[in-house]
Amino acid sequence: MFIVTLAGSPSTRSRSGVVLERARRELHAHGHEVVSYGIYDFDAQDLLHARFDSPQVKGLAAHVEQADGIIVATPVYKASFSGALKVLLDLLPERALQHKVVLPLATGGSIAHMLAVDYALKPVLGALKAQDLLQGVFADDSQVSYDNGGTVSAVLEQRLLESLEQFEAALARRPRPVEPHLLNERLVTARWSI
Repeated sequence: MFIVTLAGSPSTRSRSGVVLERARRELHAHGHEVVSYGIYDFDAQDLLHARFDSPQVKGLAAHVEQADGIIVATPVYKASFSGALKVLLDLLPERALQHKVVLPLATGGSIAHMLAVDYALKPVLGALKAQDLLQGVFADDSQVSYDNGGTVSAVLEQRLLESLEQFEAALARRPRPVEPHLLNERLVTARWSI
């Protein structure tokens, strides 16, 4: 399966990035092809001025179109997800997440920020027509460390692995389009009865 990860923190060093990297490594170990993007990969002027024709934005849109699944990670600021992530999501085509499995990940200062995923991020992902929008994972700052290149607590690790299992199961049951030449062949050779 082809998966795109999107880090919504404007910083290259972030707790949400640590959680996303742990998810990426797990999916890669299971044989999935994973392409990673971060807000910091995009020119700020392109985001600020909504340049849909930016090469980086077009590259992301092309990978999202090809993807079977998307994982979006964000820090929670002032009871909402990253504003820079919102700007980038606004640059994607209207139905960019149609026929995709989407897993949101978020980190925040305390458990009080947990609802930001349900009330801020998920409606935006739903507006992009996510086919299968999973529950997601929220981690408070005490569960993520920058030590040793980034680590997560055992409790968070367990929840993340369970969510990734659900993500992979949703990917596996996702309907696959039939190639036009195969569809034609199947119709020609099918036995019809009434």
